Amino acid sequence: MTDREHYEAVVVGCGPGGAAAAASLAENDVETLVLERGVEAGSKNVSGGLLYAEESSSYTIDDLFPGFREEASEREITEYQMHNVSGSQVKSFDITELHEHDTEWSDSVLRRKMDSWLEQRVHEMTVETGGGVLTDVRVDGLLWEDDEVVGVSCAELDPIEADMIVAADGVNSELAREAGMMDWEEPEEWFHGVKAVVDLPDEGVEERFHLPPGEGAAHLFAGDLFEGVRGGGFLYTNEDSLSIGTVFHLDSVVEQQVEVHELLDSLITHPVVGEWIPDEYTELEYAAKLTPDSKKVAHPSPGQGRLALVGDAAGQMQAQGPVIKGMNHAVTAGALAGDAFVEAEEKGMDPGKAYVKQLSGEGIFRKLRPRRYKVARALGENGPMTALTDGLLTSFVGRWFMRRGFMKRLTGWAMSSPWMASMMPDTRTPYVTLPTVVAEEMGEEVDSENDVEPKSLLDRIGDLKYDTDVGNPHINVLDDSWEASGAAVMACPVSARDFGGGCYREEKVKAGDVTERTVSLDTQPCIECGTCAVVADTEWRHPNGGKGVEFKEG
Repeated sequence: MTDREHYEAVVVGCGPGGAAAAASLAENDVETLVLERGVEAGSKNVSGGLLYAEESSSYTIDDLFPGFREEASEREITEYQMHNVSGSQVKSFDITELHEHDTEWSDSVLRRKMDSWLEQRVHEMTVETGGGVLTDVRVDGLLWEDDEVVGVSCAELDPIEADMIVAADGVNSELAREAGMMDWEEPEEWFHGVKAVVDLPDEGVEERFHLPPGEGAAHLFAGDLFEGVRGGGFLYTNEDSLSIGTVFHLDSVVEQQVEVHELLDSLITHPVVGEWIPDEYTELEYAAKLTPDSKKVAHPSPGQGRLALVGDAAGQMQAQGPVIKGMNHAVTAGALAGDAFVEAEEKGMDPGKAYVKQLSGEGIFRKLRPRRYKVARALGENGPMTALTDGLLTSFVGRWFMRRGFMKRLTGWAMSSPWMASMMPDTRTPYVTLPTVVAEEMGEEVDSENDVEPKSLLDRIGDLKYDTDVGNPHINVLDDSWEASGAAVMACPVSARDFGGGCYREEKVKAGDVTERTVSLDTQPCIECGTCAVVADTEWRHPNGGKGVEFKEG
């Protein structure tokens, strides 16, 4: 026996997945403690972001938190457009049908506002069970006894035991990695997102986007405006601001050796967004996020013993072409984790096992890892097939067909098809080649002007709020050679070649007649996206509770 503090359930992280788990547990009168490492929930979180409520899901966030949409979200998104871009030529398609498939509603959100509101509701609910929410607490590991997880260890508190541990600690989950259930090994398994929140102070969203009062729009972008990197851009309307950003396959960023902040600038300054970006351009915040590709990394059994992984910690981020859904899956999984605890207590089984059973019954794995994609990947994700397909599309014959009227209808149908989205291969073809050819052969010249000047990287970093953990760096470079860690200089969203103000910097060390390229690191400007843990040889952990960057928008 020990004299450690004990709770029936401990939830790590108070994002939407952790909040949903805590609400479900509290509704079932389970003594629940929630540990959040930010100064407030949302201060460490970033999303694009759209939050969906799926008709097929047993739980949506407004089911668990009445009044959520009125108090914590931004706008209901009722218009979805896909823009295929080649130079200043653009061909746009309405893909509302795709986004409204299995959708009850979809709202734009900002994480600081949303998560802080959820935290308050969660605290009220969990206090009633004998628990509550503690912020500024970093859970730095799992507590083990006889090779079984029995609790958590914390940087700021004594170890805590629990009958169930819900790891909702995000894409950089140290708990999932310690349990051997996730890793940082392959760049091809991850997306890298970078975004800015842009103020719309004078002319409102409705006027600028020609929308009915209270409604919002989503715009997606693909083609040749991102230097050949596999991925695309997005623009979502908030209540009185815009979330504009880019999302790319991380392995493509490394292969192309591009700097991710410049890819964001390419979208912000393109004429296609000129009619929506105000001339007096004001960036409220710059942020970035590593995102799991569920098709490759969604854990098929994210529960073991007392431990349950929820949301990004379990790779539950659905990114299939224009379909980008993550927070809703985290909410459903979190609520099911709460149900699993009750079932486990009733049937005398492990909560983790009951959780996996709940997820299987929900059918969430079929959404995250669609079988059609496995077939498409086996057939199409190889160099020769990609070269053949791209060659055909860009040939005289391919372009001739693309100009036919029936091809315009067929392309529009394909871009709005959930069936096609779920099997889209991760190659240049759908992200770069096809949209570029579509724009060239079907598009029209954009006549909008765009004279905005994005903030410099130095100003973006300087405008963020940090509480640096002096003398206690949360990242260490294990191999500082250019070959091992040089990719971080480009992929890190606050670093760049010939820029001395970011995290990762290229150094040239001369020894005799030989000049060696190495990498140095300063963790102070870090925005904790975790990208360097994948592309560089590092030892990476979260900063201690309340330390590091604090996002105001998220």
